[in-house]
Amino acid sequence: MKGQTVSTMESCTGGAVVNAITNIPGASQVLKYSAVTYCNEFKIKMGVSKDVIDKYSVYSMETAREMALAITKFALSDFGIGVTGKLGKRDINNEFGDDNQVFISIYDKNLDKYTDFNVFVDRDDRRDDKLEVLEVIIDKFLNYLEKCDG
Repeated sequence: MKGQTVSTMESCTGGAVVNAITNIPGASQVLKYSAVTYCNEFKIKMGVSKDVIDKYSVYSMETAREMALAITKFALSDFGIGVTGKLGKRDINNEFGDDNQVFISIYDKNLDKYTDFNVFVDRDDRRDDKLEVLEVIIDKFLNYLEKCDG
């Protein structure tokens, strides 16, 4: 990453992404900030547009993008990772969206570019779902960084 930094705003992964980052020696030189925003109220307080949540739902790529952008701005980092979705459980406060779909967006401030992808999970164990999502995020982010450096 050559002096670049990353921040995360996670919902359904509950901090799994930032945990994986902090498991790497030297993470304090790369990680600027992380927020686990499980409810809409705190996504909005962190800078996610209420209008986007109201229009597209909290379970959408638009919201994941807002999360990635908001955390990048808040932490003044080079990259922001936004994660939102459902891991097999109905949310009575947010009825929209597939119960097994997770939306992920990586925002690159320097290129003003989003890399978006989603993951469908359908395991019996929530921890396994989180691990599957985490593996995809790490793979996509590392591949993106390799392309930028290459």
